[in-house]
Amino acid sequence: MNTATKNEVLHIRVKQNVKEEAEEIFEQIGLTSAQAINIFLNKVINTNGIPFDLKVPEFNKETLSALQEAKNIVNGKSKPNHKSIDELFDEAKREANA
Repeated sequence: MNTATKNEVLHIRVKQNVKEEAEEIFEQIGLTSAQAINIFLNKVINTNGIPFDLKVPEFNKETLSALQEAKNIVNGKSKPNHKSIDELFDEAKREANA
């Protein structure tokens, strides 16, 4: 790690809850937000990239079909298959027990 004086300032905007939750974790491991961000930036340099996978989630056909069905219902292109949430849960329970 470069021991030169740290004199650059990085201003970022994050959601309040993200900042608060992250700071709680940093505190548990004995880091400040600034130290954690410096660790991340150094890891980016050392790995020559983002130090974790960034990818589009992969869904199976059944999940993709369910997502499309939900979009169609929301957009008014189709009607729900169930008359009530209770009917939906009853079917799900029957399928789970089958």
